Amino acid sequence: IEEVKDSNVSNEKMEILKHIKKDDYIISLVINSNQITSTELSSKLNNLFIDGKSSIVFIIGGSDGLDSEIINMSDERISFSKMTFPHGLFRAMLLEQVYRSFKIMNNETYHK
Repeated sequence: IEEVKDSNVSNEKMEILKHIKKDDYIISLVINSNQITSTELSSKLNNLFIDGKSSIVFIIGGSDGLDSEIINMSDERISFSKMTFPHGLFRAMLLEQVYRSFKIMNNETYHK
């Protein structure tokens, strides 16, 4: 987990770009994007692994959202909700969904 200081969108963009590598698969969490289910996220991640994508980066925008350059360079954009959440809470929600995705992939009982 890399956390950059919440600042204006332009400065935040520069800080985010410092952590992106050429072959990272970038998924940006963008409020005005498609919402997917836990099962769909699991399937998406599983397919990325099958395709050999070993470095998947999730980007959570700051309080003013993400710079358009970050959004445009993203391989995918998804939304968890149309609501706004504090970063700490949203990070926990994202981590829980990634955990849930692995449980679904392994046919374990965590996912209901």
